Amino acid sequence: MAAWAPLVPFAKDRVGVEEGAFGVLLLCLGLGSILAMPVTGILASRHGCRRVTACATVVLAAAVPLLAIADTVVALALSLALFGASVGTLDVAMNIQAVMVEKDSGRNMMSGFHGLFSVGGIFGAGGVSLLLATGLSPLNATFIVSAMLLLLLLASWKGLLPYGNRDEAGTPAFVMPRGIVLLIGLLCFLVFLGEGAVLDWSAIFLIGAHGVEETQAGFGYTLFAVAMAIGRLFGDHLVKAMGGTRIVVLGGALGALGFCLAVFAPTQPLAFAGFLLVGLGASNIVPVFFTAAGEQKRMPQSLAIAAITTMGYAGILVGPAAIGFVGQHWSLATGFILVAIGLAFVAITGPIASRRG
Repeated sequence: MAAWAPLVPFAKDRVGVEEGAFGVLLLCLGLGSILAMPVTGILASRHGCRRVTACATVVLAAAVPLLAIADTVVALALSLALFGASVGTLDVAMNIQAVMVEKDSGRNMMSGFHGLFSVGGIFGAGGVSLLLATGLSPLNATFIVSAMLLLLLLASWKGLLPYGNRDEAGTPAFVMPRGIVLLIGLLCFLVFLGEGAVLDWSAIFLIGAHGVEETQAGFGYTLFAVAMAIGRLFGDHLVKAMGGTRIVVLGGALGALGFCLAVFAPTQPLAFAGFLLVGLGASNIVPVFFTAAGEQKRMPQSLAIAAITTMGYAGILVGPAAIGFVGQHWSLATGFILVAIGLAFVAITGPIASRRG
């Protein structure tokens, strides 16, 4: 997924549209994911994680090079939708397997899985950037990415589970999210909204509110991403030592504090530190919620994982646009304060959502 980031400028130049139109075009990626995610829970229950993961990976390997050759608005829109759908399907299928593996092992593993996702993001974007810097064309760079995807699929084939919902025979095709699953989904929405806010608006906010140079403003997200990765890689040990409920409460509070610090910091270093605190606080909340979704009994776990993943990604899709609306009519600082209130709500309701059983 991160391989797409370095390709964005090339794609924009090929289709020849302005920033506003290109921003709307990028929504196709998120919409593809949102549409595919709920269906994945059903497919995994019926056909198993192995088949769904394999099919999604093959489609993803085919979609990545399309992003490097699409030269019309329609072609790029369709390529992004296919790319987003395959990424979303793969994301849900892997999380369904992760929940079952963690549950069967009796160990805290979810934060580690999500930590490697964060590390993959850093290496994915950095790796493609390096390939492009050596003079490789975008198309050839995507061929390398696709080849690595297929090699990883072959290497992991035996470890992929042939089932997707082992404990629930006769899983229904669709169940409306309810009870604890609906609450977990809402809280994931708020956490992902915070992540999207940092990704899309931190640099612009640092420039406008704190006078940070344009060449340095991106370090706000860099600190957030590194803190997120480190927090998740150590998260399993923290969850084991402190328990999931405390992780959610402290994480939500720390994330809220981080946004407030970024807004009210009297100096630039403290503003940057605010985004670092947001990364540390948010790092392990979603993994704890995925574990709780696997333990709840209100819905089949495959459908529950699909539901909360979809609601979470809706936060990334809708959140930044909503913050932009608030920023246009009031200020980005106001938008960040509203996100802080949302994370405080996560901390308050965390004891309910992170309960097992």
